[in-house]
Amino acid sequence: MISFFKLFFRNLRRGGVYSAINVGGLAVGMAATMLIVLWVYNQWSYDRFHEKGKLLYQVRNYSETNGYREVSPKILGPTLLEEFPEIADMTRCEAPPIKIVCASDEKILDLQVKLVDPGFFRMYSFPLLQGDASTALNQPSSVVLTRDVARRFFGNDDPMGKTVTIRGSYPVTVTGVIDLPQNTVFDFEALFSYSLMKELGAYDEAWSNYTTATYVELQPGIDEAEANAAIKGLIAKHTDNKDVTELFLFPLAKCYLYSQFEDGKAVGGRIDTLRIFAFIAFAILLIACINFMNMSTARSSRYAKETGVRKVIGARRGVLVFRFLGESILTAAISAAAATMIVLLCLPAFNNLTGKQLELGFDNSGFWIAITSFVLLTGLLAGSYPAFYLSSFLPVKVLKGVFKGGRDFVSVRKVLIVTQFTFAVMLTASAAIVYRQIHYAQDRDAGYDKSRLIYLELSDAVKSNHGLVRNELLDSGIAESVTFTFGTMTGSWSKSWDAQWRGKDPSKQVFIERFYVDADWAKTTGVEILQGRDIDMYTYPGDVSAMLLNESAVKMMGFTDPVGEVIRETNKEWHVVGVIKDFVLDSPYDPVRPMTIGGPAGWFNHIHIKLSAAGGLANNLARAEKIFKKYNPELPFIYHFVDEIYARKFDSERRVGTMITWFGVLAGLISCLGLFGLSAYMAESRRKEIGIRKVLGASVKGIFLMLSKEFTVLVFVSVVIAVPVVWWVGSQWLNAYAYRTDIPWWLFAAVGVIGLSIALLTVGWQALRAAMADPVKSIKTE
Repeated sequence: MISFFKLFFRNLRRGGVYSAINVGGLAVGMAATMLIVLWVYNQWSYDRFHEKGKLLYQVRNYSETNGYREVSPKILGPTLLEEFPEIADMTRCEAPPIKIVCASDEKILDLQVKLVDPGFFRMYSFPLLQGDASTALNQPSSVVLTRDVARRFFGNDDPMGKTVTIRGSYPVTVTGVIDLPQNTVFDFEALFSYSLMKELGAYDEAWSNYTTATYVELQPGIDEAEANAAIKGLIAKHTDNKDVTELFLFPLAKCYLYSQFEDGKAVGGRIDTLRIFAFIAFAILLIACINFMNMSTARSSRYAKETGVRKVIGARRGVLVFRFLGESILTAAISAAAATMIVLLCLPAFNNLTGKQLELGFDNSGFWIAITSFVLLTGLLAGSYPAFYLSSFLPVKVLKGVFKGGRDFVSVRKVLIVTQFTFAVMLTASAAIVYRQIHYAQDRDAGYDKSRLIYLELSDAVKSNHGLVRNELLDSGIAESVTFTFGTMTGSWSKSWDAQWRGKDPSKQVFIERFYVDADWAKTTGVEILQGRDIDMYTYPGDVSAMLLNESAVKMMGFTDPVGEVIRETNKEWHVVGVIKDFVLDSPYDPVRPMTIGGPAGWFNHIHIKLSAAGGLANNLARAEKIFKKYNPELPFIYHFVDEIYARKFDSERRVGTMITWFGVLAGLISCLGLFGLSAYMAESRRKEIGIRKVLGASVKGIFLMLSKEFTVLVFVSVVIAVPVVWWVGSQWLNAYAYRTDIPWWLFAAVGVIGLSIALLTVGWQALRAAMADPVKSIKTE
């Protein structure tokens, strides 16, 4: 055993640059694979840590007209708990129209807020660092803060029992502190009781108003199919909905990964991205292992005589295989140590890219089991072919000096190179497709003008004086126009199938986006009015019940001249005064849904301000702050630029594209090492041939082209294999987006040219070196 280690480290030291390439290539490949595995595991582990995990479900619904939906009426959760003994507990989870939370004049935060029922802590394994989980959210005036927010508000002081305020005037008491894990769909910084909805006047029991996510816990022993059969027709039971909406349960552990359904089964979503990256991890590791094989077999002549002598003195082939595999595993272990150091160095940047806090679990036994298995797998995968190939040398031929690799050997090496570059081309082309889709969506006309447009959450004081605030902003020249709205221009707030209109098919209950404004909404946002006029309660007092329809709503309702039509919604009659062009409210990758924009008889939670182009942006914001402070000095002037919020809609795809790009670059670099190994082998094995050709008059250019020709063919074959695979996978990925780009032929041509150029640059130096070598030294036997 000692001699084995001595021999291994001696060969490693004598290998020089080849040993560095072997260890370095494996280390980079293993490091990239480790980073991907960390991220994939984090994504896969969402909400799989709850003790009651197998009993926890989200209640989703389906109708033929509206498809599959995750949101439900507010009344659904309590009704399920009351009417079905199969349900052990329930909680709702909803983002309320409040985000500003104040602990004092100096400590005011714009937080991610969620409202949940007391069952939240009974169902989920979110242990409180402070407070009693059984009572923390029993009162409307209770709030549970994350540890980070509690420290930002109160420093090192005990936050329990301290008071914070919302909307500038409503006090709530801190009843708990939680350390929220990062791998959960419940993303919040402050958790309020769902009963607060009634205090804020935002609660309703309409079965047609879909705004909340509902989660349930099944009784032990209750089968999912049994529960689905029981709750399936609940909405039809409580409504006169002719377009039957069926309820079904979806496992909580799958909620983060699956968002696409077909025939009642989950078929896609984030899980597709995870599969893609699992494939990328495998591809990079395989490329690194193939590189190891290439470098090992390229240096076969160094092992030939040693292997021949060992066989002559009685070494069996199995012993030789074991030895070569042992060296491979030991190399993999050294590479794994280097890879771990690379991962530790790269983790901060990788975490910034992914938006996660990933870390290596050195204190976890599972980590060491995984890394050991990883080393063994890599070592066996990388060393399998060299071990069986090198151990197959015939001692008689080797010791006579007539050993040759043979055509089969060269063919196998070519297959390995083609495999390497096929994966590299696939990753490069995939990154190009992702970025093309991102830019395609970014270039989509949003349907409104985002420049100099800001919005703020309304406090009770500002809401009470909204007319005065509006006039001061306009009269001072700070704003070009102002509008008070129900929601924001960057996300959905309420959906309902309650709307009724002339000629409506009673068998169809279509979900419609609901929005409410007071005046000058189209002027402020830049939405184009196609027919009629904007809502303006100040010029037309009757516009309190006016309504605008978007193009999709007009088409769905079947109107040819919608202005003057009456829409009945929320037990009110609204008269249509105009039609607006469709604009992007939610995802820029999805089609625009039908939408109604009602007048001020609805609700207001926000103000949108189109800042003046004159006076300077910073100056206008400072002057606007004084106006808001005048009417509510306790609440800070926290505003959001609409264009910045809109840009965040591309974050997820942009991160995926960046990750694929970087890992594709790594795959290409490692593949180039493989080409370097193959070119080194070809130059070494054909050294005498090249020398003789030069003696007989062959030019450097001719020899260079002869050696480079094979690599050109290999890369071309790789591109031919990769193109149809990437086209099919890319088409399947793009099909998940309703608004999507195409895959042009020139994209593959560009990737092929780039790959060929890089390959030629890689092997060019080796080919040129061989072509310019002294033929006398090349022909010498020793």
